[in-house]
Amino acid sequence: MICHVKKRLSDYSYVFFEDKPKPQKHHLSVSPGSRHSFFLLLFCNKVSFNIRYYSLYGHVETMAREVQRGANAVQGVEATLWQVPETLSSVILQKMKAPGKANDVPEIRPEQLIDADGFLFGFPSRFGVMAAQFKAFFDASHELWECQALAGKPAGIFWSTGFHGGGQELTALTAVTQLAHHGMIFVPLGYTFGSGMFEMNEVKGGSSYGAGTYAADGSREPTELELQQAFHQGKYVAEITKKLKNKPLSA
Repeated sequence: MICHVKKRLSDYSYVFFEDKPKPQKHHLSVSPGSRHSFFLLLFCNKVSFNIRYYSLYGHVETMAREVQRGANAVQGVEATLWQVPETLSSVILQKMKAPGKANDVPEIRPEQLIDADGFLFGFPSRFGVMAAQFKAFFDASHELWECQALAGKPAGIFWSTGFHGGGQELTALTAVTQLAHHGMIFVPLGYTFGSGMFEMNEVKGGSSYGAGTYAADGSREPTELELQQAFHQGKYVAEITKKLKNKPLSA
């Protein structure tokens, strides 16, 4: 069972939602000093970290799973995978020879963005910008934008492009506008991946903005080095998310 605290009503009264099998609202009150209050405190301090992605041919999904592994390596962090909804019809997907979606990763609704403490968003590039499916997802988050519900939450980006000119930096740069309008804190990878950032003996996606891979004509899969960078990014952004949750910005 995965739960997320939504609102603190008093020092010892909470409202939270159970995610599975479907969202259900619960109220819980405990007495000060009781063992229940101790376990509730531990529960409330758990960091909810979401990896939300769109993948057409599976390259971004492969990266997303490695990102999740990295984030879950951070103690006290619970990282979960979510897919944004597909906008193409089954007929078009069949003509494009796209494989089926992962059946172990649920779809996400825009209003569920508020449930997480931090994010990593992943998508393939289309002419240097995020795929239309992910843009449609962000476009549907206007109600959260109106009340700035995501302001102050850390978020990073990872991606897949076809070739060198496909936007290994531009895709991230154009995606930052979505985060900025929501008031989210963009967390770039920088050069924290160390020597892997300077690899010149093999083709490697990614940049200081985040982890990336090349799909080429679709036959190329993420390399071991690219997956290591994805793992590092998941761990790195999750650690920052944990720090921000434990030491929130003053009002």
